[in-house]
Amino acid sequence: MSAESLSIIDKGSYIEICDDKDIKEREKKKIKNLLIGATGSVASIKIPLLVKSLLELDSNLSIKVCVTTHASHFFDPNTLNLETGVQVFTDQDEWKDWNKISDPILHIELRNWADAFILAPLDANTLAKIANGLCDNLITCVLRAWDFTKPVIVCPAMNTNMWNHPFTAKHLKVLVEELGYIVVPPISKKLACGDLGVGAMAEYVTIVNYVRENLI
Repeated sequence: MSAESLSIIDKGSYIEICDDKDIKEREKKKIKNLLIGATGSVASIKIPLLVKSLLELDSNLSIKVCVTTHASHFFDPNTLNLETGVQVFTDQDEWKDWNKISDPILHIELRNWADAFILAPLDANTLAKIANGLCDNLITCVLRAWDFTKPVIVCPAMNTNMWNHPFTAKHLKVLVEELGYIVVPPISKKLACGDLGVGAMAEYVTIVNYVRENLI
């Protein structure tokens, strides 16, 4: 089974892979606090554009960003914070303020704060971790502790051969059918590695359109 064999619903400005009826109810809940997670794909370079566009979309929207170590290779979290005022959290932040029982735990605090979570980009490694229940960094810990009444939107980005790998379809099936995640599929273009094919993260405007049409 390929990744494309999942049910695809065309909603105009974006495409949603979905077969969870509960998602429709969750989409009706308008959000105020949006958590964005960036993982180790070159598409993380689009995070500043995505964040700035979402802030322009709704001045009442509050955004926080989580990044993996590899994601921070593609943009500077400190610069994003200085330019937008948005807090950016790294894996190193997870336990640095914890000293004793009753101290706040960051991944739980972020879970409680967020009304929705967008993973953009979602790399193949993190996709596999989520599908198999691993939680060895800040993003995966937030997701393992997630409240399933709140939406999670994932935007895969990876090499074409990774996208076509049978594990990718299996992992996406877990995210959609068992976890109720919404998937914004990758697009076809010339990738950073030079290959031409499906695997590039959906354009950031597509993700912004999804948020505008369904979450705010």
